[in-house]
Amino acid sequence: MSALTVYPDNQPRLPRMAEVSQSVGNRCDQLGETFTEFSAIQNRLNAIGVQFERWTANGKLAADADQDTVLAAYSDSIDRLKQQYRFQSVDVISLHPDHPDKAAFRQKFLSEHIHADFEVRFFIEGRGLFYLHVDDKVYAVLCEQGDLISVPANTTHWFDMGENPKFKCIRLFTTPDGWVADFTGSDIAKSFPTLDQYVAELS
Repeated sequence: MSALTVYPDNQPRLPRMAEVSQSVGNRCDQLGETFTEFSAIQNRLNAIGVQFERWTANGKLAADADQDTVLAAYSDSIDRLKQQYRFQSVDVISLHPDHPDKAAFRQKFLSEHIHADFEVRFFIEGRGLFYLHVDDKVYAVLCEQGDLISVPANTTHWFDMGENPKFKCIRLFTTPDGWVADFTGSDIAKSFPTLDQYVAELS
């Protein structure tokens, strides 16, 4: 289940189980609440310039499909984004619980940072938790299989893949350098729930 929580950046532990339902027309501007209805998540993120979409493959994908097969399965959506943002490169990455360097990979993304490029991820499998620090708010975005998130350049954020990461993602870049981060030096990420804690509180 995809989810979005909006917190004041100095209050990371507010109750956050007030789901917004499109059918009852509730507003999405209350801090500390969690939204799980897709259009509510999308609208809230669009308001801060973050693109959030759902993609569907052109055909059925095998679990062991190689990169070329995966990219072909989502070619229509990838081509649209390439035209929209002039992305120059695209690849597929994956990480699994038995990877010997999973802790090091996780730590790399956990500290607050920015990029000079977009951070674009489409989740083919698995899940991940993005935290976006915009003005005096922090947006926690739980992305699941089928979710596309595009975080604009220079947006302060961090990412948690969990203690036992399991995901496969498509990445798109506008520069040939790939993933390059400028860390803020803030320890704000330590105050907010990890992926595993966040998911446990949603259940």
